[in-house]
Amino acid sequence: MKAEQTFMMVFRYTPNPEYRPTAEEIAQMKQDWGSFIGNIAIKEKLESTHQLGFEGKQIAADLTVSEGILIADTKMVSGTMIVKANSLEEAVEMAKDSPILKMGGTVEVRSIIPMNH
Repeated sequence: MKAEQTFMMVFRYTPNPEYRPTAEEIAQMKQDWGSFIGNIAIKEKLESTHQLGFEGKQIAADLTVSEGILIADTKMVSGTMIVKANSLEEAVEMAKDSPILKMGGTVEVRSIIPMNH
C-alpha cells in the first residue's frame, strides 16, 4: 500500500453582501461543516483546518500594501483544510462532501510538497 500523502483543500465562494442568513441557516451551516470535518477526523485523515476572516492586506512585489483581501473571478478563499490520503483521487472524494459546494462554491485539492530545510 502506498504511503499516505498530504493534500490541501482550498475552499472558495462568491461573497454576496446582500445575503443575510437566518439564525437557522447559520446553525445548519455550522452543523454541516462540523459533520464534514468530523467525518474526516474520525477516519484519522484530518491534519488541520482553518476558516479565514474577512479583513486583510495584500503586499505587492514592490512592497506596497493595499487594504482588503483578494477576490479573483468573483471568488474569495474562505478557508483551507489539510488532509491525509493515499492518492489525489481519495482526497477529491473527501472534498465532494464539502458544504461549500451547496453554497455554489468550489474546492480545489492540491498536493503538498514537503519543504526540506
